[in-house]
Parts: sequence; C-alpha cells; structure tokens
Amino acid sequence: MFRISQYLQELKNPTPLTPKRKPPGPVVIWNLIRRCNLTCKHCYSISADKDFPGELSREEIFTVMDDLKNFHVPVLILSGGEPLLHPDIFDLSHRAKAMGFYVGLSTNGTLIDASNIDSIAAVGYDYVGISIDGIKETHDIFRRMDGGFEAALNGIRLCRDSGAKVGLRFTMMQDNAHELPQMLQLMEDEGIDKFYFSHLNYAGRGNVHRKDDTVFQTTRQAMERLFDTCWRYVEEGQTKEFVTGNNDADGVYLLLWIKKHFPDKVDHMRAKLAQWGGNSSGVNVANIDNLGKVHADTMWWDYTLGDVHQRPFSQIWQDTSDPLMAGLKSHPRAVKGRCGQCRYFDICNGNTRVRAYQVSDDFWAEDPGCYLSDEEIGVSGAGERLLNTPYVSRHKKQHYSPQH
Repeated sequence: MFRISQYLQELKNPTPLTPKRKPPGPVVIWNLIRRCNLTCKHCYSISADKDFPGELSREEIFTVMDDLKNFHVPVLILSGGEPLLHPDIFDLSHRAKAMGFYVGLSTNGTLIDASNIDSIAAVGYDYVGISIDGIKETHDIFRRMDGGFEAALNGIRLCRDSGAKVGLRFTMMQDNAHELPQMLQLMEDEGIDKFYFSHLNYAGRGNVHRKDDTVFQTTRQAMERLFDTCWRYVEEGQTKEFVTGNNDADGVYLLLWIKKHFPDKVDHMRAKLAQWGGNSSGVNVANIDNLGKVHADTMWWDYTLGDVHQRPFSQIWQDTSDPLMAGLKSHPRAVKGRCGQCRYFDICNGNTRVRAYQVSDDFWAEDPGCYLSDEEIGVSGAGERLLNTPYVSRHKKQHYSPQH
C-alpha cells in the first residue's frame, strides 16, 4: 500500500530523516469466509454465494488470533468473500479489538443496513473499506448485481453517520477508468474520509480479466489526478486520505510528479520514499485464507507457504526454507529485466511479483504492470540483478487451487 497523503503532507511540511522503523509484525489480511453475495469481475478469491467446506472454525480462529498477537501482528483486516456473512463476525471483531489489534473490515457494503449498523458501530472498527467500481450502472455491471451501487452507497452512508471511519475502494480497469473523476466527486459529496485506488492485479478473476487492464497512459493520467486532488486537500488543510495498492511504481511516479512541480524538494522526498521501500509482500504484508492457508499477500492464493492447522502462522512466516519466502525477504530482492536495472529500485522494490509470475511463469521477472518508461527509470535494455534467489517455476511450487 502506498500512502499518497502521507508523502504529500511531508512535501508541505518536511520532517527530518530519521532511522527507518521496522514494523513489529506483518499486517494480516484475513479472508475469514469465502462465501459472498456477489461475483465481481476482478475477485481474487473467486468467491460465490455458497458454503465452502473446510473453513476455520470459531475456536480455530481464536487460536490463530492468539498466535498472531504473540507474534506482534499489529493489524488485522477482516475480509472475505463477504465477511459480514460469517456467523461470528462481530464476536471475532470484538475479540480482536479487545486484544489490541487495529481492526479493519473489508466489505462490499451491500449487506450493511438498519439491521446490523448498530452492531458494526459497536465494534469500533478502525476502518471500514467499501468497494465501489463506478457510478450506478458501471458498478452494478462489475459487481454483477442490479441495485448494487445504491446498496453499497447506503452502507457507506450508514457507516459514516454512525461515526465509523469509512473509505471508498476503487479497482480501476479499462471499462471504469473514465469514471475516476466521478468517484472522487462522490468522495467529496458524501464526506468520505479515505479513497483507496487499486490497480488491477493478475489473480483470481482479476487474472482472467487482465486483458481489460488499463493502458499505461490511462494509469498515468489517473495517478496524476489522484496526486493533484490529494494536494488540493493538503493545501486546504483537509484530512482526506488517499492510498493506492498493487503497483509500487506509484511511489516512483509521485517522485517524478514532485520533480515537475516542486524540483527543490526532490532530494528530500526521494530519501523519504526510499525509506518506504516499496513492495513488502512476504515481509510486512501477509494473508490467511478461509481454509487457514498462509500466503505472501492476498494475490498469491495459488502459492501456499503453510497451513495454520499444521504449524502456527508465526513459524510459517519466519521459515525461509521456502524459496519464494527466501526471495521476498532478501534485500535487495533479486529481480530481472527492467526492474533489475531500474534506478528507483530502492523505492519500488521490484513491484508486484504476482504479475511477473502470471505473465512470464517466473516470480523474479520484471513486472509487466510498471507504467514508467525506460527513459524515466534509466533502463537501456533488458538487465538482471545478480541472483542468489532460486528460480521458482509454476511447476515446482506448492499449489493451492481455490475451490469452485
């Protein structure tokens, strides 16, 4: 996740460069349930409105939660499927809050109504993220639900009015990119606190639909609009939060935007962005799926690092005998092609390995989703970092195929 607002606040009010703080443990995105009332085009978990066998029981979830706390995991993002369909969602959420976790709820919003908003408010979620993929018909087409937009917007309004910090989550594809300005206006009109912009990642149904991924020029225009909008809020003293996900080239593109508009701030901001360090899958971001299988992040469901039924998460996460984990945790990561030669590798960290794998069958290939030009990143031809990390092929890795 790239926090645009944080760095534009830094641009306006620079702070001294201090030693980089290492998080005590990874942020864990936890897919508690795979059942969902929607079948969205870009779903990475390929969910459906049915029960999936083998999901963790209430007691098993409690056991894992205890291990996560002892492992100093600071953040739990409760997701699905649709987490509000989990029969114990509120008990689990209250327990997580009582244990001291930062607790987020990632939902499609359509099930939030008068019957459960008081229960949602009573949990005191630190953040409720609700996905909106466009205005009205566009959203309904993406979410494959007539009336889905109005239902999700109603959920947003109920959360907002209850005092919850609520945010819009927007995954940009070719068919909805033109509605980004309207989405930002929706945020303004509804008084929403946060806007999460997700690039399409090639996983689950997102992989099936990657042919619909936006062309790079559209991505660049979208990022500039986000930077300009966020900067306007910063200048006005408003505390709107903008973040992006699934493309760590965003940090580099922000630096290029700063170079264009604030050239005297480039050196300071480059140092701050290098401290961020880009992609942290397998390091500071983790995923547990509904069956208890552990992944490097939510987009890696076809590669399993371990199973909490067999070993605690804390042991799985530290085990670098797995070649993918060894590669992700190495510093610098050993990556090839444009990523390996990029002058901004210290900012981006090689971007998203899932896209590299889906296109090239090689986890360490260049990320085909990088929207920066060779000239911008200082690349003259295909290159490669010296590798200590073994090649992990599709045919040698551990498999996890989500049930259908």
